[in-house]
Amino acid sequence: MSRAQERLRAAKDQARSESAKSAPAGGAWRGGAETVEPMTVTATEAQNEFGRVLDQATRDQVVVITRHSVPRAVLLSVERYRELAGAESTILNTLTDEFDAMLARMQTPKVRSGTERGFRATPEQMGGAAQASARRSNR
Repeated sequence: MSRAQERLRAAKDQARSESAKSAPAGGAWRGGAETVEPMTVTATEAQNEFGRVLDQATRDQVVVITRHSVPRAVLLSVERYRELAGAESTILNTLTDEFDAMLARMQTPKVRSGTERGFRATPEQMGGAAQASARRSNR
């Protein structure tokens, strides 16, 4: 695994732990300090009793909406949504930082001069350089 992949995995793990609001293996959701089971309602119940379902979601309760016993949607509070959306931006910021660091490592004076030489080279010079490189790699 490359260093960038390791850092991405670490950033994802950190974002998950910071949000601390995702479903663990047992299906329970952490709301503040306590662990609560998500409320499950059918799509029909959600439609007919939307006020009650909305109240549950705003009280930091995750509401799973099912159709034919299959989870189809999740209703959650704005605060919970912002926490989850913030976790994504943490991952994106980590990737951006990693890219910037990698780009900075690539922008050495030696690389810059080589790039400039490549852009100024004639097709014959480029062909000769490609042949020389191929001969070196075949040894």
